Amino acid sequence: MVDVATSDLSLELEDYRVELTGYCYRMLGSSFEADDAVQETMVRAWRSLDRFEGRSTLRSWLYSIATNVCLTLLQGRKRRAMPMDLASPASAVETFRPAPLPERTWVQPIASERAIPADGDPADLAVARETIRLAFVAALQFLPPRQRAVLILREVLRWQAAEVAELLDTSVASVNSALQRARATLAANDVATGGSSEPMDAEKQALLERYVDVFERFDVEAFVALLHEDATLSMPPDAFWLRGRDLLGAWWRGPGAKCAGSRVVPISVNGTPGCAAFRAAPDGAHEAFAVQVLETSDGLITAVHAFRDLRLFAQFGLPTRLEPSRRDVR
Repeated sequence: MVDVATSDLSLELEDYRVELTGYCYRMLGSSFEADDAVQETMVRAWRSLDRFEGRSTLRSWLYSIATNVCLTLLQGRKRRAMPMDLASPASAVETFRPAPLPERTWVQPIASERAIPADGDPADLAVARETIRLAFVAALQFLPPRQRAVLILREVLRWQAAEVAELLDTSVASVNSALQRARATLAANDVATGGSSEPMDAEKQALLERYVDVFERFDVEAFVALLHEDATLSMPPDAFWLRGRDLLGAWWRGPGAKCAGSRVVPISVNGTPGCAAFRAAPDGAHEAFAVQVLETSDGLITAVHAFRDLRLFAQFGLPTRLEPSRRDVR
């Protein structure tokens, strides 16, 4: 029989699930793998509770386990990427030839609430939101796994160098050197490691509402007016992507016209506005099509990443089919 102290400690493990999911997601670039890694961390921790002597905090002990799980998963793997990392932008929409690549190719999105704690220090939450952005997570994948762990622990979670050295069983000098190299790599990719990203403010909320409205009305001219002149559109699992407001407009008038009549549900994904798109079905229902991550700047949309993986819908508590009688899903 498990004693009361052990039972209480096992319950306390669950208090760390969300932040551990955020950590593993940054390490692995996949929401599905992050869930698996956190579950494995919890199992290992539960099995070792009787050997936890309190010489470190429960939190640092869990991060040590999670780091080992992630480093094992990353052994011998190619990095996950975005279409922009694999090919040049297409010059015309007519060149689109669907050629899906395996799921393991792509950085995947994640529901914000699964990776960002609901409460805590406002400054810490701001950093959590900024460093869960799709672009930041994709940039992290350029780093070797141990450098990735060092940068996340030092820059995102604000651990001391000595704490990271103990966790990774290395020296403080090695940690500092790894951090310098990681920073240089991200800087070369024009990615900042700090951040003060705000939650959905009134401007972003209004922009998302306009996007949902024009998408459901399928007003291409109004849609194009929401875009930055250098806006991009990507559609994993296809490596094809487009850059430029005019080309995106041509896409929606051409191959993208299949989205006419869609229903769109606003969501929070990777700490940013997004939506889940449902295409019209012949019987009047709407069927899940893509989870869209929107990047914005100065009141305009700078990128639309449409992930066509139906497994993602469950992460947002959404069905894969909206029946004809259902007029509102939130």
